[in-house]
Amino acid sequence: MATATTNPRLHSLRRLRRRFPNRVFAAVYTFVILALFYHHALTLLHFTTFTSFCISLTMFISDIILAYMWSTTQSYRMNPMTRREFPENLVKFLDRKDFPAMDIFICTADPYKEPPINVVNTALSVMAYDFPTEKLSVYLSDDGGSELTLFAFMEAAEFARIWLPFCRENDIIERCPDAYFSSNYDENPMTGEVKRRYEHMKIRVENVVEKGKVSDEYISSELQHQLLSQYWTKDFTRQNHPSIIQVLLNANKDKDIKGHPMPNLVYVSREKRKTTPHHFKAGALNALIRVSGIMTNAPVVLTLDCDMYSNDPLTPQRVLCYISDKSSRPNLGYIQFPQLYHGLNEADIYASEYKGLFQKNPIGMDGLSGPNYVGTGCFFLRHAFFGGPSSPVQPEIPELSPNYIVNKPIMDQKILDQVHHVSGCNYENLTSWGSKMGFRYGSLVEDYYTGYRLQCEGWKSIFCDPERPAFLGDVPITLIDVLNQNKRWDIGLLEVGFSKYSTLTYGIRTAGILVAQAFGHYAFWGIWSFPITFYAFIPSLTLLYGIPAFPKVSDPWICGTELLAII
Repeated sequence: MATATTNPRLHSLRRLRRRFPNRVFAAVYTFVILALFYHHALTLLHFTTFTSFCISLTMFISDIILAYMWSTTQSYRMNPMTRREFPENLVKFLDRKDFPAMDIFICTADPYKEPPINVVNTALSVMAYDFPTEKLSVYLSDDGGSELTLFAFMEAAEFARIWLPFCRENDIIERCPDAYFSSNYDENPMTGEVKRRYEHMKIRVENVVEKGKVSDEYISSELQHQLLSQYWTKDFTRQNHPSIIQVLLNANKDKDIKGHPMPNLVYVSREKRKTTPHHFKAGALNALIRVSGIMTNAPVVLTLDCDMYSNDPLTPQRVLCYISDKSSRPNLGYIQFPQLYHGLNEADIYASEYKGLFQKNPIGMDGLSGPNYVGTGCFFLRHAFFGGPSSPVQPEIPELSPNYIVNKPIMDQKILDQVHHVSGCNYENLTSWGSKMGFRYGSLVEDYYTGYRLQCEGWKSIFCDPERPAFLGDVPITLIDVLNQNKRWDIGLLEVGFSKYSTLTYGIRTAGILVAQAFGHYAFWGIWSFPITFYAFIPSLTLLYGIPAFPKVSDPWICGTELLAII
C-alpha cells in the first residue's frame, strides 16, 4: 500500500492470456488450409469436364480469398491487450495550469443532412470539458459554407456563457445539452432557466433551418447582420466562395456569467472554387490544421464528427495520462477512442454498430503498433502531422511548425490575414500537404489512409476504451444511408489496397507483416463479396450437375489432416 501511495500510476495495461491458444489455433488451422488447397489442386489437375473445372476453379479462388481474409484477422489475436487510466492521479504529476493546450476540430458539410442544432450540441459538449477553458479552442469546419450553421454557432456562443458554469458548478456528467435534458436530471430553478434558454436557442436555430435563410427577425445584432450580408451574396455557392473565418468566442476577452474565461470558438469555411480540387474531409481537416496552427497551435488535436458528442468530461485527462508518461508508448502519434452509438435497438437490423471494427479489432492492434484512426474521437499529437518520428517534414512557413509558439492575440489583424491566406483553395499547390503532411489524400476513407500512413512512417497509437463511453454518435437509420456508407468505405479501402501504398507491398516493407495484415483486413474488406456470392450459388450448381463440391471424409488427405490436427 505504501508503494502504491508513493508511486501512483497514470495507466496500466493487461495482455490477454488467450493470445497463446490463439497462436496455437492459427498454426493448426494454417495446415488445414494448406491441405484444402492441396485438394483443390488435385481436383483441378484431374477434372473430367469443362463445367467441373470452372466450378472447381471458382471454389478454389473463393477459398483463397477466404483464407487470406482469415489470415488477416489472426493479426488481431496474436497479442491483444487492454488498458486502464487513472485520471484521479494526474494532479500528482501535473498541475492544471500546466495542462497542454488542446485544439478541437469538428467537421460538418450540409445543414440539412447534419442539422446545425446537433453540431451545436457536439461543440457545447466539448467546450464544457473538465479542462482549463482558456486552454481549449474549438474550430468548426463548415465545408458547406452555410449561413445557417454560422447562425447556429452564434446562438451557441451566447448559450455557452450559461451552460459551461452550470455544468461546472453542478458537476454534470452528460455535458451535451440535448442528452442532459433528455435524461432524468435534477429539476431546480437554475436547471429550469438553463433548459428554457436551451429550448429558446433550439427553436430559433430550427426555424432558421426550416426557412432556409437567416431572416432579419432572427438577427439580434449589427455584427451578425454585417457578417451575414458581407459573405452570403447572390454569387455565393457551397462550391464557389471565399474563406470565411470568424472568431465567435475569444478566450482572452470573453467571460461566462460567472466571470470565467470562455474557450476559443472559431468558425472556419475554407475557400472553394469549382476549378480547384478540395479533397473532401481530408482537405477540410488540413485547412483546420493550418488555421489552428497560426491562431493557437495547441500540441494536442482532437478530431470529431459533427454527430459524435462528448459523453465524459474527463476524456482529455485520460488522454493526458498517456501523453504525460513518456514511457507509455515510444513515438506516440495519436490516441483513439472507440466509435460508439446511442439509440441502437437490440435488433440493429442494419448491423451498424460494427463492434468488431470499433471495439474488438483495436484491442488486437493495440498489442502491435496501435489501432487505426477511425475518423472521430481521436486525439493527435500535432507533430505527428509533419513527417515521421525520425524524418520530420518542415512546413512551408515557420508559423505552421508544431514547435512554433503563438505570441499574438487570436484577433490580431496579421493573424487574421494569415489564416485567410492558408485557408485559400490554391494554398496547397506545390506543397507536401496531403502527401507528407497532414491528413492524406488519395482515398475516400481519409481516416483509414491517414492512420495507415502514419504507422508506416513509424508513429504508434493507443486504444483507450474506458468503462463510460467517451463519445456517442448517431448511426445510419435508413437502408439507403447504410448502403451509401458501405459503398464509400469499400471503394475508399480498395483504393488503398490496390495503390502503390498497398498493405501487401508497402505495408509489409515499412510496418511489418503483422501490422500490414491488420490494415490489410480493412483494405480488402470489399472482396468478401466474391466468396460469399460464389458460395451462395456454386453448391446449388454442383447438385444440379452431380459434381462433388467438397471432399469426402474418407479421402486420404482428409485423414492426414485430422491426424495433424490431433498431433
